[in-house]
Amino acid sequence: MIIVMRVGATQEQIDSVADAIRARGLEPLVMPGQDRVAIGIPASLGNDQRTDLTAVVGVIEGVSKITETSHPYKLASREFHRDDTCVEVKGVRIGGGSFVVMGGPCSVESYDQFSTAAKIVKSSGATILRGGAFKPRTSPYSFQGLAEEGLKILKSVGDENGLVTITEVMSGDMVGLVGEYVDILQIGARSMQNFPLLIEAGKSGKPVFLKRGPSAPIDEFLLAAEYVLNQGNSQVILCERGIIPLDRTYTRNTLDLAAVPVLKEHSHLPVIVDPSHGTGVAKYVTPMAKAAFVVGADGIMVEMHPNPKSALSDGSQALTPEQFLSMMSELKALGAPIASP
Repeated sequence: MIIVMRVGATQEQIDSVADAIRARGLEPLVMPGQDRVAIGIPASLGNDQRTDLTAVVGVIEGVSKITETSHPYKLASREFHRDDTCVEVKGVRIGGGSFVVMGGPCSVESYDQFSTAAKIVKSSGATILRGGAFKPRTSPYSFQGLAEEGLKILKSVGDENGLVTITEVMSGDMVGLVGEYVDILQIGARSMQNFPLLIEAGKSGKPVFLKRGPSAPIDEFLLAAEYVLNQGNSQVILCERGIIPLDRTYTRNTLDLAAVPVLKEHSHLPVIVDPSHGTGVAKYVTPMAKAAFVVGADGIMVEMHPNPKSALSDGSQALTPEQFLSMMSELKALGAPIASP
């Protein structure tokens, strides 16, 4: 339920509505807008609760109208929050009209490898450094990451280069550890519906970068975001990274760029596109990165390795330094407002 106040409603009138909601054991969410205030109730209401609350609140002076949300997700919905959300991390704005670029290798393999990658990311104008310390792999015999040592390298290299850092957290009990070292917590596609992890990430207060599962409908994706938002953490960033393809002969996934305008229409949260996982083929990354900008994404996450042929994971989809710098030039030529601190 959403209560929309009249233009010019006083703080006393807004407080009266909030108090009436609290008196029924519910917690109101006050959402200031450009010209008026809306007050939302995230919880699902029974028919009797809804009728009672509508009758009480509807007669309070300053109330314009009362509406029902039409989506199962509430806090992630644009009905609840009309203005675009901008997540700001160390001066870098994600959303709000800028186009942010996150770059770096799939895995943190060593200090030298990661430091070299960070310098390339920095010189290109990108502002967020990505790299995996814990790597969930299909085979238990594949490289699994450097774990806490990788986190230490992430923090050290990020600080040295003045870059915001992001890495994946695998389980709820690891949120505290990972949060000590990096700026943004990434929830991987395989973990999109790991609800205990989403709850702990939400409680952390850290920005959360949520990747869409490979077979997840839009509603399930936004309901996953709802788990984080419901913990009082408004710093959620959505990521489209491709869905299961009809044919894996040519690409790793099908990058669902149509999801970007759909998400932007129905949710206020910023949307990032990952063309690296979305295609799995390095030569397709730049065209899809440019397409992501054209369809309205708030930025991209791209894998770049100093030497992809020697990469311990996902080398086939990683750009070389030269390809990464070329991609950045092509994006700027398109008019992409590349984010900068």
